[in-house]
This record gives sequence, structure tokens and C-alpha cells, in this order.
Amino acid sequence: MPAKNKDLHGNVPDQCPVALLLIDVINDFEFETGEALLRNALPMADNLAALIDRARTARVPIVYVNDNFGKWRSDQRTLVDHCLNDEVKGEPFVRKLLPREDDYFVLKPKHSGFFSTTLDTLLVYLKVRTVIIAGLTGDSCVLFTANDAYMRDLAIVVPADCVASPDTDENDHAVKHMRRVLHADVTVSTDVDLRTLVHAASNDTGGTSDALQK
Repeated sequence: MPAKNKDLHGNVPDQCPVALLLIDVINDFEFETGEALLRNALPMADNLAALIDRARTARVPIVYVNDNFGKWRSDQRTLVDHCLNDEVKGEPFVRKLLPREDDYFVLKPKHSGFFSTTLDTLLVYLKVRTVIIAGLTGDSCVLFTANDAYMRDLAIVVPADCVASPDTDENDHAVKHMRRVLHADVTVSTDVDLRTLVHAASNDTGGTSDALQK
């Protein structure tokens, strides 16, 4: 992307070195492991909702990165409407995490939020250096998205209390893997100081540990 071109079609109104990526949180849970996942996801929904509220206050862009569930005609409104009005298992979870008009939405066809999506381009326009990745599932789509973020030299934060999987042991293993291999900070969400994280990323310090404090 040419740096000299400052007026491209995809120009976004925000610029922030940190973005919060919400993976597959608009979710009906109507699949084989859906009940098990919902049992583990519902307790973390309040943690994630609180993190989203703090991100909005800190003016950190929020990007819903959501699976199309095999329906290539899906869009944000269709997915939300389905989860809220079609009597699906995921309705109480989704209701806690609804997107707002000024949030961003990226539809993904596969596990990673980066694969065949506009997420790369969006993060470039936002001038993002650090991504906070949360949502579903820790052992699959969150992990794949974090892997691809690492390959793009982005700093990664995965709040351990804001990801869930059908199997808690597999979820814990995935979080540990992201910490060990991807150098992700996996502190709990209440210990993530968003303003300090933005300041650290703005100064391109390359680290996030100073921003994670009570």
C-alpha cells in the first residue's frame, strides 16, 4: 500500500495503534459442540462486555471478526438478527456483546480472521501495532487469528478470561501456547490498562508488559 496515497477508498475515520478484535462472538451456538461451548462462554461474556466498554471509553477501535457460518450471503445485520430473533442457543450470549454503529465488522470464511478478509487492510488504515484478541474459540479461531497476527509482527494480547472453548483444558492449553510461542500477553482483562497500552504502542516500544497492570 503506497504510503504517499492518503486518500484511498478504504480510509477509516479512526487511527489508533491498538485494536480489539472480537472473534466469532455473533454466534448462534447451533452446532455439535455448541452447548458445551456456551456453558464456558456465558461466564466470560460479562468480562468481555466490560472490556468492550473500557475500549470504547479509551477510543480503541473494536472490530467484530465473524464467521459467515457457511452462508456467503451473510452480513452483520443478518447474523445479529438471526441470533436475537430465531430462538437460538446463543441469544443470551450475543445480547451482551452487540455491536454499535461505529464498530467495524469483518466477515471471515475460515478460522483465521486474516484469511481472505479485509482485516489486514483495515488494520493498516487504523495504524494498528497491537491487537487484543478475544472471543471464540480459544483453541481454534482465536488461536489461528493470533498465529496470523504474530506472522505480521503485531504485538498480541489475549486476555485469558475473555476466550472460551468447548473443552476448558484445551482452552487453557491454547492460551499457554499463545503465551509461549506467540509471546502473547495473556493477563486477565481487568489487568489490561488500555490507555497505557495505547501509549506504549504509539511509542513503538515493542512490548506490552508495562501496560498490563492493576
